Amino acid sequence: MASPDGASGVGGSPEETELSITLTLRMLMHGKVMAGGSMPLGGETVKRIREQSSARITISEGSCPERITTITGSTDAVFRAVSMIAFKLEEDLGAGGDGVSAGRAPVTLRLVIPASQCGSLIGKAGAKIREIRESTGAQVQVAGDLLPNSTERAVTVSGVPDTIIQCVRQICAVILESPPKGATIPYHPGLSLGTILLSANQVRGHSISKG
Repeated sequence: MASPDGASGVGGSPEETELSITLTLRMLMHGKVMAGGSMPLGGETVKRIREQSSARITISEGSCPERITTITGSTDAVFRAVSMIAFKLEEDLGAGGDGVSAGRAPVTLRLVIPASQCGSLIGKAGAKIREIRESTGAQVQVAGDLLPNSTERAVTVSGVPDTIIQCVRQICAVILESPPKGATIPYHPGLSLGTILLSANQVRGHSISKG
């Protein structure tokens, strides 16, 4: 999820330590959002976010309903990119209405986090996640089940962009302090167990007939 970027940060301020970290954040977004009008795949919006945030942003390919958006860079660059994405989503939600706004529309982001880190995020008896909710005002839910064929879980964050950004910052602080344990099998949207079994059977059948 995150890795040191050469500097140890020992003896430095929290801000200096944060700058020495390379953070990778994975988000699960609907394909219509990434390929549609709000953030067209390879379009000007994604290009602008890459340039203005200095973060590296990649979007998984495929025709499945969901895509994985991976944001990598310094913590500052990653948070800038998340901020720009959240405000863009809010802008598009507002534009989709009838022009009469009763208030800011809530935005939802789904982070993809190794299950081994979710315990630290939830905390003892749910204390940590409750603290994050109360201090940021955002809604945070950690999925109880693993994402298909992976060792990752979805963490859903909802609220106005300002609260989401603060929430993501706190979530990242927790996972940076609690590295994943064991090997992580990343979630790939659209890769079903049936497809894996079918491929395995085809290989097995080919081997048998060949022999």
